[in-house]
Amino acid sequence: MNNEKVYQMKFSKIYSLLVSKAVKKGRTQSEVDQIITWLTGYSEAKLKESAETEVTYADFFNQAPSLNPNRHLIKGSICGVKVEEIKEPLMQEIRYLDKLIDELAKGKTMEHILRK
Repeated sequence: MNNEKVYQMKFSKIYSLLVSKAVKKGRTQSEVDQIITWLTGYSEAKLKESAETEVTYADFFNQAPSLNPNRHLIKGSICGVKVEEIKEPLMQEIRYLDKLIDELAKGKTMEHILRK
């Protein structure tokens, strides 16, 4: 799948997939929300609104109020690609979120996931 297709996907669809992945592994929607708000700076209310509208994945990240300055501490691979080596800035932000949700699904603590 090319980047433009990913960027044009609806955030609401992606959000439901992220929550489903976490819940299948015994985690909660609240934890997913906490990760997304930590990464993007969205409030809980704005995140909920975004998950209920037609906003694209690209717009969700491009309009993020305040990307977390500690996101550069997120390391590791997603689909065989190291997130810290992704050159496309928007795709890197998207993959940071993927990596954090993977860590959640693998049972890591929220403290570890949120790089505290």
